[in-house]
Amino acid sequence: MRGHHDGHSGRMSEGCGAMEAGVSPTFSPFTKMASVALKGLVVPHFLPESCYDEFFVRFNLMHIPCLKILISKGLGFAIIAGSVMVKLPQILKIVGARSAEGLSFYSILLELLAITATMTYSIANSFPFSSWGEALFLMLQTVTIGFLVQHFGGRTGRGLTFLLVYFGALSVLLSPLSSMAVVTALQASTMPAVIISRLLQAATNYSNGHTGQLSAVTAFLLFAGSLARIFTSVQETGDPLMALTYVVSSTCNGIIMGQLLYYWNVPVDKRKKE
Repeated sequence: MRGHHDGHSGRMSEGCGAMEAGVSPTFSPFTKMASVALKGLVVPHFLPESCYDEFFVRFNLMHIPCLKILISKGLGFAIIAGSVMVKLPQILKIVGARSAEGLSFYSILLELLAITATMTYSIANSFPFSSWGEALFLMLQTVTIGFLVQHFGGRTGRGLTFLLVYFGALSVLLSPLSSMAVVTALQASTMPAVIISRLLQAATNYSNGHTGQLSAVTAFLLFAGSLARIFTSVQETGDPLMALTYVVSSTCNGIIMGQLLYYWNVPVDKRKKE
């Protein structure tokens, strides 16, 4: 018994000596597999490898540059997740009322131009998906709204033509036929397009004396998303043109939000009664 005890103590002493000498402790195969799986999930989608090492190897959780990256990535993916359904309330409101009253088709076209420009510019510059991914889902939903405006306005044929022309133009923009100069010029046109589209919608609201079938939920989500995108575009792309675009977009979306609050209790058929 004593010999066994001495042998056990000796092995413990050797293990402690190894740890004191700076030798890494042995991990089980399961722990190693879990570590590799975690790293594969996090790097490079949420963090670069250097930040992964700061957080999960050195346990330096207050590393400010890496915290900024993590917050930016988290916000970016949250915006993308929200964008999947951000305009769904607007679509359901139009379909439920079988009317697109109060929505300006020209405003929708200009908004679609701005979304398409951001998407094609980001793809051309190989920006991370987390910095622009919501543009893809916003594009699909905005195209749907544009068609519904035409359809419920009794112009279904024009709506189908609109779909064919748009997706044809998008295919050209995403192909090698479009140079970087063209894509950059399109992105530069985003700011005036956003301003004019929102002013057109604001003018329509003012002229009608109400916001019609405009969805407050959609307007709020667009406003909040564009505000968050100011930070993520600066952090992830470093592109001043992208950041300025979202500053302008936030300001214009704020105007529409202000109108929704101002006309909150005004019935849609107010002007009709007058």
